[in-house]
Parts: sequence; C-alpha cells; structure tokens
Amino acid sequence: MNFSGKTYVIFGVANKKSVAYHICREILDGGGKVICSIKDESMLLLTKKILPEADFFICNVENETDIAKVPDEISKHTTKIDGMVHSIAFANYSEGLKPFHETLKKDFLQAIDISCFSFISLSNALKELFNKDASVITISISSTRTTAQNYGYMAPIKAALDSTVAFLAKSFSEFSNVRFNSVNPGLLKTSASAGIPGYIDSYIFAEQLTLRKKNLTTPEVASTAAFLLHPCSSGINAQNIIIDAGMGVNSFDEVVINKATH
Repeated sequence: MNFSGKTYVIFGVANKKSVAYHICREILDGGGKVICSIKDESMLLLTKKILPEADFFICNVENETDIAKVPDEISKHTTKIDGMVHSIAFANYSEGLKPFHETLKKDFLQAIDISCFSFISLSNALKELFNKDASVITISISSTRTTAQNYGYMAPIKAALDSTVAFLAKSFSEFSNVRFNSVNPGLLKTSASAGIPGYIDSYIFAEQLTLRKKNLTTPEVASTAAFLLHPCSSGINAQNIIIDAGMGVNSFDEVVINKATH
C-alpha cells in the first residue's frame, strides 16, 4: 500500500518479532514516515538499530507526565499525524500462574492501566495532532470469551480494550472523522507471548485448529493493521477485526478430535 506523505505514531516496538515493528515496516516500505515511542532509554539503541529510518521519543504510559508530553515530542518531527498504533500490553506473571479468582488487585489494575487505559489517554493527548480523517488502531486478541487459563486476567482486560474502541470512535465523532479499530489476532510467536506460562503448548494447539494447519504470522497481522491505517479502509470504524486463520470456526476439527479420543 502507498503511504507516501503519511505519518504515523507507533507505540510498542520492542524487537523484530513484535507486531508494532512489522507495522512500521509496512508503512516505511510504502513510503510513509513513522515516529516510534519506546518505554525507556535502555530500548533506544536497539530500536534505532532495527528501524534506522524512524524517529523516536520516550514515553512510559504508566506516567501521566510522560503522556502529557507526547504532543510536544511528536511536534518536534511533524505538525500533523495520520494515525496511531497502540500495541502495548503488560501482565505481571512474576508470582507464577494463579487461578483467575486469586488475581491480585495490584496486578489487575497495573495491567488495565498499561494495556487499556493508555489507549484512551494517548488518543486524548493526540486529538489536536490527528488529521481529520486519521486512523487509530490497537492490538487485541481474537477471543476474550475463551477461558485460556494461562492468559488469566488479561482476557477481561482485552475485552475492555475492545469495548474502548467503540467508545473512542463515538466520542471522537463529535468533532472529527478519526476512526478507531482493533486488530484481534490469534496466537503469535512474539517475545511478549513467550512470557506467558505454558504459551508454547497453546501455540501448537492453535496451529492444529487453524483451517490451513499453519499458524498465524506476525506479518499477516501487520498487513491487516496497515490496511486499517490506510485511507482505503475509510468505511471501517469501531470494529474489532479478528485474524486467526479460521481457528475460531474450527473447534470440532476432525483431526484434533481423533488425536484427543484415540
């Protein structure tokens, strides 16, 4: 897709395995410009090395002062932006996997602050910088109703994020045509997912359930995100776009049932 003359702010680039990195590549390869936000100085050298064409600034979304400074940081590079990517999530599994009913309040509140509320805060902070027809996306998950025990309290938080998409779209419609959507992928092989207890087993199982018997790839998710950022998707707003290679319709796959019952 042609992104010439377009500028996007990307939150969440971690490394070459991250969804945000691949979205950056889609935009840059299409002739666009990206301004990347990273959490702290320790990440700066790494991200500059993997995205030398990008501009950077530091923002820890847990810090309201950092969020308030975001417009000024972006204004150092451009006067207007054509969209934002929110690819930020965090869950504290440092005390090991707990039953959902034993979720610690401090862990839940920190996770919803970083993974969901930051989407609202950043959107609000950037409202004056968005072009009238800008596109904003966040990265969610394919199903918030599937009770994956090892994902724990993050599924309800992603459900809140999905709902937030619609409420932001409605709220911004009062004064602009800025669109809000989420990309909701199935299981991916990323560094972030590697921190989820037992994730590799879930990943292998998910691959068996896809219709093509091949797991979803991060570049595929990035391509969907790039489409939603591009003006060619101008009619799509307030939607949660599932991309899971058909896994969601294939619960009773014959091959998987045979393996489980024989």
